[in-house]
Amino acid sequence: MKKNLIFAVLVLCVVPMTFGQIVTNGNQSVQYMRLMSRNASTNIDAVYYNPAGLTQMKNGFHLALHNQTIIQKKTVENSYPLLNEGTYVGDVNVPIFPNIYAVYKKDKLALFFGFGPNAGGGTADFKTGLPSFETTISGLPVLLTGMGLPTTAYSVDLAFKGSSIFLGAQAGISYALSDMISVSAGARFITATNTYEGSIQDIMIDPTHPAINPTGAMISAPQFFTTIGQPTYAALTSDQEVDAKQTGTAIQPILGLFFKPTEKLSIGLRYEFNASLELENDTTKDVVVDGTSMFPDGAKFHSDIPAIFSIGLGYELTPDLRLNISGNYFFEKQADLDGAEKLIDKNTYNFSVGLEYKVTEKFLLSTGIEVNQISVSENYQSDLSHELSSSQIGFGGQLKLFQNLDLDFGGIFVMYSDAKKIIDSYSEKYTRSTLAFAIGLGYQF
Repeated sequence: MKKNLIFAVLVLCVVPMTFGQIVTNGNQSVQYMRLMSRNASTNIDAVYYNPAGLTQMKNGFHLALHNQTIIQKKTVENSYPLLNEGTYVGDVNVPIFPNIYAVYKKDKLALFFGFGPNAGGGTADFKTGLPSFETTISGLPVLLTGMGLPTTAYSVDLAFKGSSIFLGAQAGISYALSDMISVSAGARFITATNTYEGSIQDIMIDPTHPAINPTGAMISAPQFFTTIGQPTYAALTSDQEVDAKQTGTAIQPILGLFFKPTEKLSIGLRYEFNASLELENDTTKDVVVDGTSMFPDGAKFHSDIPAIFSIGLGYELTPDLRLNISGNYFFEKQADLDGAEKLIDKNTYNFSVGLEYKVTEKFLLSTGIEVNQISVSENYQSDLSHELSSSQIGFGGQLKLFQNLDLDFGGIFVMYSDAKKIIDSYSEKYTRSTLAFAIGLGYQF
């Protein structure tokens, strides 16, 4: 049961806000939220999506401040017959998910800076725990009945919270080799922090014992096992706590290439190198299983940010209507994920299409759709760590408040494909839903 406690907390330390990738967040601007396709962007969010395209901006200093509010629900349904409840819900609420972009453009040269949550960014709260650790507790009535002590019920107070945030600060330079071709080079410095705390408390059971509990009332499990001379079970059912943090840093080089063969057509290419990330434990409270600490203070392990290849196309269908197409390929199998990469069948990829319509000179409307394909083995999927393919729809617009000040707004709804897994003779089903809203200001000095 101790080991199950730790595993339950482990999943909470990684709270991905990404809607389609296993590690990296793809939602990095309000424009993305309302359009879904940004890999050929020549606006300020090109700092992230298409840095070589920044040479297309007007001369001057550009600044953008964006924020997203994200609401996500993760549900696990387990058919194990001994559980009190077979449905477990984890709520992820992210009121602040900021992105900051700054660009200085002068003729053929552009200098840029960006900041935002490259991965994670939220806190998960499973108020009733997860089946992987409650199944052990649910077996107590069967165990005691087999010992000749009729038992029909158990109860437990479970509490788990975990947060994860990988903040990325990106800087670089873009240069126009000609009117048609631009290049860029830069890097992202990532600081990663996972924190998690959890507890299993007040395990209660109702064994009928002629001397200790003749009425079969609910009593403390560790006290009962101590009284009947079962110290091992008394220790296993005692209150347990975890309080630990993991931190690390990494550098991710980024190269970009931009083509503009005609006035109407733009093509952006971006390659982000694999970022080797090593996390180190800083543990205040830990649990020891079979003499082994589950979060040994000072221990290190890998959680790389995978390499990404991105391509985007922007085309002006009419003076007022623009089409955007993007694709991303994530090299997750080639990353060091501390062994988890071996359970990934195929690298993740996605494809998106967006349309933007200029209603007036001061008002734009846009919408888009993205499809994400994730391929992991059944052994990868569990209540602790599961990944789902998805489709998402974005919508929103832009309002020009003043000559140099723009207001962007958008929202996104994500639809996931359910996943199931057979564990021994019972099944487990994983579902998820995500709704997010974003707003941002852009200013040119």
